[in-house]
Amino acid sequence: MTAAPVAPTPVPAPAHSRVDVLGCPVDALDMDQTVARCTQLIDAGGFHQHVAINAAKLVAMRDDPQLREIIERCDVISADGQSVVWASRLLHAPLPERVAGIDLMDRLLAEAVRSGYGVFILGARNEVLEEAVRRIRVKHEGIDIAGFRDGYFADDEAAGVCAQIRDSGASILLVAMSSPKKELFLGEFGPKLGVPFVMGVGGAIDVTAGITRRAPAAWQSLGLEWLYRLLQEPRRMFRRYAVTNTQFLVMLARAVARRQSPK
Repeated sequence: MTAAPVAPTPVPAPAHSRVDVLGCPVDALDMDQTVARCTQLIDAGGFHQHVAINAAKLVAMRDDPQLREIIERCDVISADGQSVVWASRLLHAPLPERVAGIDLMDRLLAEAVRSGYGVFILGARNEVLEEAVRRIRVKHEGIDIAGFRDGYFADDEAAGVCAQIRDSGASILLVAMSSPKKELFLGEFGPKLGVPFVMGVGGAIDVTAGITRRAPAAWQSLGLEWLYRLLQEPRRMFRRYAVTNTQFLVMLARAVARRQSPK
């Protein structure tokens, strides 16, 4: 006789509050608190999703109701961009600090070693992914990489990809696909993956593999990681940053003006 499925452990509501940054809810958590919240969700079972918010995603949400809905139902919403933290302070809803997605990923990989979580990585080109996995295994000795595959698959292959992830038995899924593709994929298939905790990591796998370089700490503290990336990939990134950064600044200026206008 087949055993009845075990219901996931209920997850208590977090004690912190979410703040509104240009229409997007963001968790007012520092890095340590975010890691603790993520591990709580992993241990609870079920399906839980993290999303990292930057200026580009705030702009995209404005015109994409589906993306907005997916983000708003995520269990953990972090300020990945320093510009989001600065905007929160200008709007008098301050976030404690930036929680960079690549740093959170590294912390969770370390936690996976300590707690025995299996990790599946989806996305990037195959040769990049293989090098990233090799380096992760060196840095996080003993980690259980339950599986990995590139992110270049057709829509009619998605069900097979889901089955591969589900059969791996992983506790953490890292999705290294671009936005909004990864959010839309997880929005459609997330609960079918059988993974308790899912996190989009964007270009972090390229950085891990040594394909692209991360900005030095001084550039990060000044909120100039976007410029450092632009200098590395000017032809590919110029239009994206020229358009989205301008739109973000316009959105922020209007929001600040509304706050300062007489009631």
